[in-house]
Amino acid sequence: MIDTHAHLDACTDPPPALLERARAAGVTRVLTVGTTIDSCRLALATAEEDEGVFAILGIHPHEAGGPEAERLDALAELLRYERAVAVGETGLDNFRDYAPADRQRALFERQLELASELGKPVVIHTRAADEETVDVLAGFDGTVVLHCFSSPPLLPAALERGWYVSFAGNVTYPKASDLRDAAIQVPVDRLLAETDCPYLAPQPVRGRENEPSFVGHTVAMLAEARGERPAGLGEQIDRNASAAFNLP
Repeated sequence: MIDTHAHLDACTDPPPALLERARAAGVTRVLTVGTTIDSCRLALATAEEDEGVFAILGIHPHEAGGPEAERLDALAELLRYERAVAVGETGLDNFRDYAPADRQRALFERQLELASELGKPVVIHTRAADEETVDVLAGFDGTVVLHCFSSPPLLPAALERGWYVSFAGNVTYPKASDLRDAAIQVPVDRLLAETDCPYLAPQPVRGRENEPSFVGHTVAMLAEARGERPAGLGEQIDRNASAAFNLP
């Protein structure tokens, strides 16, 4: 299995301990995410130290109103490393409203331009911004991954445009039937799973700090909803991630 979105630098335990437990649980690869330049450097360092880890590097929309948004040159430099496989997470967040909407959009558009320039996929964070997210992405021709999919109204656009749709631990929650219904509709070759750790621990371990070793709970729920075998779906998701992120 693979965890396609983890914030290893935000977890309590150090990456080596997290990765050891992940491998014991059958998770052989992890994509760790940077959201500021400093955390991007940490993510890249972890990826360069462990052959099963790759880095997704970006400046989070929450940072759009501050000095991080002006560090695109530093981000571009880090993204040129071989272990950096995607730009993100980038996008729009009108739910938390930590940064002005216009600044978020400008940062989003600049990171899409950077992804186009470097030929890398983009990992999208979107909350309470469905229509604008679709509008901005209309001009992007590369691979799109909707991270921590939580908005069923986005599904028609995702299906039409062939985006990858990644589900996190919240798809396992008892009241998340709408997310499970969405997961059923995603083509099997466009389905991904993630932890988004240390956040959103799946239902069987809810209340604990999330970590890559728990991604199997999400895969199991996706398989149950779709009427598939967990092992087979886990292997398919692993293949999907290899295709989406051009993993070796």
